[in-house]
Amino acid sequence: MLSEKINKILNEQIQKEFFSAYLYLGMEAYFTSLNLDGFANFFRVQVQEERDHAMKFFNYINQKGGKVELLQINAPEANFESAEEIFALTLGHEQFVTQSIYNIVNAALDEKDHATNTFLQWFVTEQVEEEATMEKYLRKLQLIKNDPNGLLMLDAELAQRVYTPPAAGTI
Repeated sequence: MLSEKINKILNEQIQKEFFSAYLYLGMEAYFTSLNLDGFANFFRVQVQEERDHAMKFFNYINQKGGKVELLQINAPEANFESAEEIFALTLGHEQFVTQSIYNIVNAALDEKDHATNTFLQWFVTEQVEEEATMEKYLRKLQLIKNDPNGLLMLDAELAQRVYTPPAAGTI
């Protein structure tokens, strides 16, 4: 059974994960409007991953006898100026999500909720990957600056990203 505090912050994390999906969907739309299909593909995969993250929390709460409460999702930023700006925003957002996961880990440790702490370790590892990926592409965009050839080369690279659903039973 989850404590009220842990149940509450896990529900808040569901909201953050679905907000992330919504934010990345807006970024996909931006890149689609520019015919940068590789960038759009990159964010389409991000949307799917974030949705899966939310469902992991959703299912965990239910498995632990908690109560899922779906919270309001605010409209994300929709006006972007460049790919570099988007990846800078994305890196900042992923750092925010990382801190949120750390806060839940700390609360679980304070309450000696070892099951929740163990559950969260997958997300701790996932966030290292998320931040590294966003930083890598941000740095590439900073090198490219506004060179159309570089942008198109990166677009082709990002088109290769494929969504891999989590193994059965892990959501």
